[in-house]
Amino acid sequence: MAGLATTFGSGAMTNSIEEILDAELLLLIGTNTTEAHPIVGYKMKQAKLKGAKLVVVDPRRIELAEIADYWLQLKPGTDIPLLNGLMHIILEEGLQDQKFIDERTEDFEKLKETVKNYTPDYVSKLTGVPEEDLYAVARLYATTDKAMLFYVLGITEHICGTKNVMSTANLAMLTGHLGRSSVGVNPIRGQNNVQGACDMGALPNVYSGYQAVMNKDAREKHEKAWGVSLPDKNGLMIADMFEKANSGELKAMYILGENPVLTDPNSNHIRSGLDNLEFLVVHELFLSETAEYADVILPAASFAETDGTFSSTERRVQRVRKAIEPLSGKANWQTILEMFNRMGYELSYDSPKEIWDEMASLSPALAGINYARLEEKGMQWPCPNTEHPGTPFLHAGTFSRGKGLFQAIDHVPPGEMPDEEYPYLLSTGRILFHYNVTTPYSKGIQSMWPREASMLNPEDAVKLGVETGDRLKVTSRRGECTTYVNVTDKVPPGMIWMSFHFAETPTNAVTSAALDPITKTGEYKVCAVKLEKAV
Repeated sequence: MAGLATTFGSGAMTNSIEEILDAELLLLIGTNTTEAHPIVGYKMKQAKLKGAKLVVVDPRRIELAEIADYWLQLKPGTDIPLLNGLMHIILEEGLQDQKFIDERTEDFEKLKETVKNYTPDYVSKLTGVPEEDLYAVARLYATTDKAMLFYVLGITEHICGTKNVMSTANLAMLTGHLGRSSVGVNPIRGQNNVQGACDMGALPNVYSGYQAVMNKDAREKHEKAWGVSLPDKNGLMIADMFEKANSGELKAMYILGENPVLTDPNSNHIRSGLDNLEFLVVHELFLSETAEYADVILPAASFAETDGTFSSTERRVQRVRKAIEPLSGKANWQTILEMFNRMGYELSYDSPKEIWDEMASLSPALAGINYARLEEKGMQWPCPNTEHPGTPFLHAGTFSRGKGLFQAIDHVPPGEMPDEEYPYLLSTGRILFHYNVTTPYSKGIQSMWPREASMLNPEDAVKLGVETGDRLKVTSRRGECTTYVNVTDKVPPGMIWMSFHFAETPTNAVTSAALDPITKTGEYKVCAVKLEKAV
């Protein structure tokens, strides 16, 4: 969000999922779509069958790489050089959309000055991608009218994640692939309501509808509506919270529907932070690893026990209706409401609709969406009034910030790379069978994929004396874990790939402590480890 908000003025997916079917080219970078987002991945397969070209940029040979026209197997952590290299070729061959650049962007000369240094020869040596593939993909993306770019955590979970995102925006602006159907820069959200949580202001720097906490007018509007005085500075990001928990500055924490002990990087740091709190409340469906640290556990309601809205990755607000009454006796919003009232701030809502109506009245981008309009079909924001039909794609005619802002970005090496002591590179991600760290509670899903099965190249398997089904001890400077291994050439030599779904294999006890300095996102995609056959 930070990268696109800086460049375009809005941090959301620019286009819609259905537009994939009319695309002529899909450029995927850092997204294993068929496993992490199978519905979107299915649309991509449909587009491919209709004749769309497909380019996959990924260190692993993922499923979509098997059917791609070009698979660029770059070295982990070299996304910026790759994107700069593509832009270098586009500019050298005069394939840029100069009219779009002149009319709708600024700081083009700064970008041009930077990418001139990223020659195909230099980029090929840095990324491992053959020069001929760089030329082919640059020409294809620049000369295709309807080209959509997609990225996910393979771009963002780096020490330079925000700059990676800005680089994708640079490429799209350079070629004019914005502001119309079946183009754009499209981050796919990792969970069903990540977009909705952000839209509602579940971020440390904005109110609902992305109204900045630091904006005096926005703050005063909310103070008037809520009858309280509000802070004039941003709150803490997650990484900051755990830093301050470890130092003793942060005394208490309330965690709803999150299991940072398994999902956050450098999890021993997370555990020590939770241990150091004076008071921890966990609002959860299961007795999770994080809940074991809690002083109070509040029973949560699942999606099936919930009324309200979900907002999807394409900015589409959709109604969700409960199938059963909450087993705990309360929906999550009712539990939160009781906490407000017991802490001395009186609140009274009869339904999620009332909460939505209040939020929409304070949020210009969502003001035109109400439950009546959502009854049969979801709507995409921005939707400023009830006569507005919603917005399938963003930035038509102008960007949210006015003109798109090119960013001159140089290569930023990963925070930690393999060395003599820790000679292997660990990268992490998700698998199709499991969803974050919740689905291992499902006996049915567990029966299909019951344990971690890391990916290791056959060359490395021979060196380590392991075969598929054997166990490996994975050790970094921060911790260790043990995993079963799957020997496969889908990963390159020198790399081990793991998911993070299983408490028995706490992958994030090992992952890097390096963070993106802007968003404090962990560098889950690159860290140095040593591997030993486990007894």
